[in-house]
Amino acid sequence: MRHLKQEPFDLSGACIKLRGMKTELFDFHLPEQLIAQEPLPERDAARLLVLDRQSRGFRDSAVRELPSFLQSGDLLVFNDTRVIPARLRAIRDSSGGKVEFLLVPVNYSSQSSVLPGTIRRVLTKSGGTLKPGETVSLAENLKATLIERQREAGDIVQFHCTAEEFERFLSRQGEVPLPPYIRREPGPSSVTDRQRYQTIYAQAPGAVAAPTAGLHFTDRLLEALKARGVCFAYVTLHVGPGTFKPVKSDEVENHFVDAEPYFIPPETMDAITAAKLEKRRVIAVGTTSLRTLESIADCGLRIADLRQRNNPQSAIRNPQSLAGETRLFVYPPYNFHIVDALMTNFHVPRSSLLMLAAAFAAPGMTDGIEFVKRAYNHAVASGYRFYSYGDACLIL
Repeated sequence: MRHLKQEPFDLSGACIKLRGMKTELFDFHLPEQLIAQEPLPERDAARLLVLDRQSRGFRDSAVRELPSFLQSGDLLVFNDTRVIPARLRAIRDSSGGKVEFLLVPVNYSSQSSVLPGTIRRVLTKSGGTLKPGETVSLAENLKATLIERQREAGDIVQFHCTAEEFERFLSRQGEVPLPPYIRREPGPSSVTDRQRYQTIYAQAPGAVAAPTAGLHFTDRLLEALKARGVCFAYVTLHVGPGTFKPVKSDEVENHFVDAEPYFIPPETMDAITAAKLEKRRVIAVGTTSLRTLESIADCGLRIADLRQRNNPQSAIRNPQSLAGETRLFVYPPYNFHIVDALMTNFHVPRSSLLMLAAAFAAPGMTDGIEFVKRAYNHAVASGYRFYSYGDACLIL
């Protein structure tokens, strides 16, 4: 395993207990030129940094070599959410000022409203402060009214069209909601971004950010994994804009994670049950898949319950689908109940996703902070590409 010499990482006052963990522990310096602005010509051409939790070592590899790190019977769990063109531009009717809306994922099963039209929650960016009752004009003469200001939680906006008309409008006028660190000129999204900021297995529309670990998979790679005897299963978690938010509070536990809707079909529940009973690894492709699966445990479904599902005397032996919203915030120390390995991209400093990776690098302990910091320092020194269009990690 290759290691990089580095300055000592100060863990003073760190992590013996949950309370008082400092956000600054998850900071690191990243040269701007390492933030990938474009995807590689081939999805599976990315580099892969493999982290071994047992030895606390790591080594350089490639995404195309992923099958060599897996074994027959492993269960890869993908997030099949589909990114919608969720960024909309408008003009304030009162002043002519510019407005930008970013849709927030919605749990459609829980929607209800006495207002006509389409009600959506949005993050709003404007030159001045919008007031409730104010109207704006979008492309194609579509009007919208601000109903309620909720700022970081998402403002409530009424679009003056039916839900079906709004979906068609999005497909014509919406922009791909690339994260802020990928720089693009305002206006229609390029064909490349529309195609590449989407996994090849995306099915369920609703996300406003891509599950980026899945962007590396190609038909060729999936076939190689199948030939290895690896099994596949799918969950849906509609990724929200909060996934990019840095943790601004001084202490980690004071951070608020936005709710994101998820769905786990019965066949996936069945596959997880079988894998855990047979002691096969469950491998999450992306932090969104991991948070979805661990939300089952967070809701009280532990391995003992999975065993009970397979008991012929059990009334719940037939797996059921699960749906809901998760606000699961994973940071060290955290004990994982479902997921045994994780494939993920490199994350933003001070982000909840980096904290999740550090927690997974040393389950139930805080040692993963130092381990991940060391691995990231190596990635920076080795010129790895970072963030959504960048390279990947595999934590085993």
